[in-house]
Formats: sequence, structure tokens, C-alpha cells
Amino acid sequence: MAAKVKKGDKVVVLTGRDKGRTGEVIQVMPKEDRALVRGINLVKRHQRQTQTSEGGIISKEAAIHLSNLAVADPKDGKPTRVGFRILEDGRKVRFAKRSGDLIDG
Repeated sequence: MAAKVKKGDKVVVLTGRDKGRTGEVIQVMPKEDRALVRGINLVKRHQRQTQTSEGGIISKEAAIHLSNLAVADPKDGKPTRVGFRILEDGRKVRFAKRSGDLIDG
């Protein structure tokens, strides 16, 4: 199945403590149905000091389930569903069902 959410997409969080916030997808984990979104679902982690990195408490993104994310419409940034369309040149592209605009990717 083709991926509805890809790395680099702008997404809107639908539920949870970050509801309504937008961010860019850093990584998608299709087997777990999860994604990492920049600046979303931040958790504090204790990190031991090593030769290369400083120790202490760091904030990092935790994975968020794909069902809690929606692709942002390229036109107005609001959440939209994703459809697929075959263009005349044979390419399969994603489009926003809300506005009909193509999602660049």
C-alpha cells in the first residue's frame, strides 16, 4: 500500500496534549504505524555523559501513532485526508481531499 504520510510532510496533530500543533515528519515507522514529528510529543530523557555528548536531561521527540496525525492541506494548513491520483504521464501522486491540491512529495 502506498504511504499516506511520508518523511518531510507537514502534519497536524489531531489528539493528545499536542492537539492542533503542526510539525514536519522526521521519520516514519510503517511496521509500527508510528512517526516522529519535529517538536511534537517531546519527552525528557536522562542521558549519561559520554566522550562525545554532554550528560543531563535532554528533550527528544517520541513516536506518535499515525491515526493521531493528519496531513496539512497545502492551501490552508488545515488537516485533510489524502487521496491518490494517476496523472496523464503515468505518475501516481497524492492529493488533498479537502482542496484537491497535489501534495508535493
